[in-house]
Amino acid sequence: MADKIVLSGLYRYPVKSLRGQSCERLMLGPRGPLHDREWMVVDGEGRFLTQRQLPRMALVDTELSDESLVLRAPGMPELQIPRKAGGERLPVQVWSDRCEAEAVGPAADTWLSEFLDTDCRLVHFPENAVRQVDPAYARLGEQVGFADGFPLLLISEGSLELLNRKLPEPVEMRRFRPNLVVAGCEPHAEDSWRRIRIGDITLRVVKPCSRCPIPGIDPETGERRGQVLETLMGYRRGEDNKLYFGQNVLHDAEGELAVGSPVEVLE
Repeated sequence: MADKIVLSGLYRYPVKSLRGQSCERLMLGPRGPLHDREWMVVDGEGRFLTQRQLPRMALVDTELSDESLVLRAPGMPELQIPRKAGGERLPVQVWSDRCEAEAVGPAADTWLSEFLDTDCRLVHFPENAVRQVDPAYARLGEQVGFADGFPLLLISEGSLELLNRKLPEPVEMRRFRPNLVVAGCEPHAEDSWRRIRIGDITLRVVKPCSRCPIPGIDPETGERRGQVLETLMGYRRGEDNKLYFGQNVLHDAEGELAVGSPVEVLE
């Protein structure tokens, strides 16, 4: 079975908790996919904001060009933000991690505050900043950007297919916001993997991903819809009462991943 597993999807999310992009190829840098969670929306105290608090974030499209980050949302003019930030430095918080960010500018702050109906700011991860991955799971020097805790999230198509068989109406993989999607294995086979190779890059599967309310939000409407979390509660609840779906992954090298590449389970 292992020789039939393939990488079937690649995704990056330039702005934490806004819409992401499907990619045929994706470069991995020190912090994971290049430009993944490179920007983030924060409140007045510098605390990260996500769809957990602001479901309307699901409606904001992101696009990266060579020069700009482009934001689009219903009823709003398109906003182009220069890729080179370099604004004032300010402290921000992602869960319990404190790190440094660059202010993007008042135009972005005003645009997002108006659409999300709350005072907020857009910040950028500085090129020279380092946020260490939790050393309980990572080696010293392994980094992550503004993602919750790990540079990569992997889910198998089989896991989603099993969930959809249990749901009254099926949902798309994008509700779970993975970076890596694999096909050709049994549902939740990824739970038993410890080390895999995709193309020339080896990766370590280090921690199951506990799920927050975001998979319960319809990415088309920004509203809570379906029985995703209630259904997962029936068969994916851990002893700690958390819901687990997908696996957090660390990469051992930088390089390019491509859809269609074979996935080899090494351990």
